[in-house]
Amino acid sequence: MTTWEPRGVRNNNPGNIEYNGTQWKGLDSPPSDGRFARFVEPVYGIRALARVIDTYYRKHGINTVRGVINRWAPSTENDTGSYIEHVAEEVGASPDAPLNLTKPAVRVPLIAAIIEHENGQQPYATALIKRGVKMA
Repeated sequence: MTTWEPRGVRNNNPGNIEYNGTQWKGLDSPPSDGRFARFVEPVYGIRALARVIDTYYRKHGINTVRGVINRWAPSTENDTGSYIEHVAEEVGASPDAPLNLTKPAVRVPLIAAIIEHENGQQPYATALIKRGVKMA
């Protein structure tokens, strides 16, 4: 019996990062399913998600749930308002509260909430998410 899993889980890419040619560590072969990157293990997809958030924070100065989700999940494809509310609630912060995204205590719940929203579930142990964040 085959169990259905969301695309992000099947691809070991729980953030549903689009494949754009970036040579992420841990890419599978083939590296995409036609749109989204595929990784050999979930920890590499989590690592990539953490690295993208790092870029938002360090390069673009994005430090709020609203800022991260507006960039991560554009309103042309998502109900961004609902996404922001869900992630803010899971993180325990106002959507516009400045967050220190360098701290694992902030990054881990943020990433877990993104994974849950992207896949309708968050199937990974906190230890695995922490490992992916640390690898970033």
